[in-house]
Amino acid sequence: MTSVQRAYLKGLASKLDPSFRIGKSGLTPELTEAIREFFNRNELVKVVVLKNCLEDPREIAQTAADRTRSQLVQVIGKKFVLYKPDPEKPKIQLPKSGGQPSSGKNSSL
Repeated sequence: MTSVQRAYLKGLASKLDPSFRIGKSGLTPELTEAIREFFNRNELVKVVVLKNCLEDPREIAQTAADRTRSQLVQVIGKKFVLYKPDPEKPKIQLPKSGGQPSSGKNSSL
């Protein structure tokens, strides 16, 4: 993923509310499965790590990306964003290199 594509996804993610919250139990298998299921309907997910979770948000984010086979877009404080394109019908058109989506369409999440 290029820096332009990452910046584009960050812009889309800034409008999202967190879809998942990770608490004191950390990244459980059930939560991992829920995120996988979420990727069946969406390509971008925002997750927040609650204050009662003692694990490092960066480590949780990387583990979540590895387990869901998604890409880590960003970690800011206790929030992180994951991206996983739909292999059959991508909803988000990433920009090639100039900062504009390749199809010229606005993505709908």
